[in-house]
Amino acid sequence: MTLLRDQDLAHAFDRAADSYDRLVAMNPGYHADLRRSARRLQLPDGGAGLRLLDLGCGTGASTAALLRAAPRAEITAVDASAGMLERAAAKSWPSRVTFVHASAEELALRETGGTGAYDAVFAAYLLRNVTDVDGVLASVQALLRPGGRLAVHEYSLSGRALHRALWTALCRTVIIPAGTLTGDRDLYHHLWHSVLAFDTAPELTARLVRGGWGGVRSVPMPGWSTGVVHTFIARRDALRPAGATA
Repeated sequence: MTLLRDQDLAHAFDRAADSYDRLVAMNPGYHADLRRSARRLQLPDGGAGLRLLDLGCGTGASTAALLRAAPRAEITAVDASAGMLERAAAKSWPSRVTFVHASAEELALRETGGTGAYDAVFAAYLLRNVTDVDGVLASVQALLRPGGRLAVHEYSLSGRALHRALWTALCRTVIIPAGTLTGDRDLYHHLWHSVLAFDTAPELTARLVRGGWGGVRSVPMPGWSTGVVHTFIARRDALRPAGATA
């Protein structure tokens, strides 16, 4: 299967926006895992005085997780899908949460010029869906202040055949049938194959190190998603310019 990319993928998410929350609710660990990854940023004092970026916010599940981890922070939530963003913005949020329609690259050009506007970035289920992973990670570096933290929450398989088979079985028996009922079969076929084609957890860890990130580590999720979903923690190295390679 050819993976959906860029505008085609954004349009697919636009079409799926109305049913997306119902589908993810079928996964009992979905929201708990997002909250766990947001906590792994280890933001002090409830995020007081911090500017945080939720990159690829979708319908706002990751935004809610970040807000719960840092209830005193200022949060900017960004997505390239207008439909998903509209769904997110329609929910009830405190005034310190703002939604922006943009890609990571557009936001980096718009806001910083490399000086770093944010103290931390949370990117959930984003990197699999971009054409230029390294380019997006460089844009994220530009958006972070030196020493700023990154948490990537992603379907990134362990590399073991068992977890690859588990993911395929889950997609064939639950995810794709559910997506077919809502008319979004192509999007959920994309989800299946995008995970298989994406970096394994060791590969993504190595990619972050090559990209000049410091303190890189990957942490698995507990329960059924062990070996399927990981949090990747990193920081923008204060001693290295944004986007520099190691």
